Amino acid sequence: MTEFRRGDVVIVDLGMTAKVRPCVVVSIANPDRHRSMSVVVPMTTEIRGGECEVRFPKPPWLRQESVVNVLGVAGVDNARIERRITTFPADRMAAVEAALKRLLGL
Repeated sequence: MTEFRRGDVVIVDLGMTAKVRPCVVVSIANPDRHRSMSVVVPMTTEIRGGECEVRFPKPPWLRQESVVNVLGVAGVDNARIERRITTFPADRMAAVEAALKRLLGL
């Protein structure tokens, strides 16, 4: 099983048309003892400039500029998380948290 934690960038098989893509883990470790799942938000190259996008500096492992799209928040089976890439920058993680709070009205 891949080792990862909240704030990590991981490669996830999102199934069907969503494909395999990098995502940021936003859930705590083991949020539900009855399910082996995590909550992630995907990175995408479809930049629209909306309030639900979080920009971040392009890392060397991405081919082009991307954003985190918090509207794509999803619960995924941990078996679909293929590997960990790196830790997401702390200041950008704070921006993801703020965008999720706004999105969910928290």
